[in-house]
Amino acid sequence: MINGVLHINGIAVKRERIEDFVDKEENGRQVRIKQWRETLPNGVSHPTLDMIDNGFYDNTKEYEVPPGKYFMMGDNRDNSTDSRVEAAVGFVPLENLVGRAQIIFFSVAAGEQAWQFWRWPWTVRWSRLFKIVR
Repeated sequence: MINGVLHINGIAVKRERIEDFVDKEENGRQVRIKQWRETLPNGVSHPTLDMIDNGFYDNTKEYEVPPGKYFMMGDNRDNSTDSRVEAAVGFVPLENLVGRAQIIFFSVAAGEQAWQFWRWPWTVRWSRLFKIVR
């Protein structure tokens, strides 16, 4: 990542600004987050979120991915614990890949703990339950 732009093998990944992602906080207030559409060198395109300009993960070191390992990166670039966090995730071995996400079964608001079930009426992100992952 250089100035918030993903680089693969030294080349900036093409990205274009798209409509803001709109989320609702617990109090019902809407939050707008900048959203980009990235197009990878293989032609795959996907949206990414940019919550913070010049955030902690906007400039990272260069990673060299060893054979048999994968570098995982979340779409919420400023709020993803992914391979950039070497102490928590790092490179993922091939044998750890066991399936593909197809549905969001359950989701709670950022900063909340799913095990605190007594808070669910207020912390569950109802609009994300059973949402198909594309």
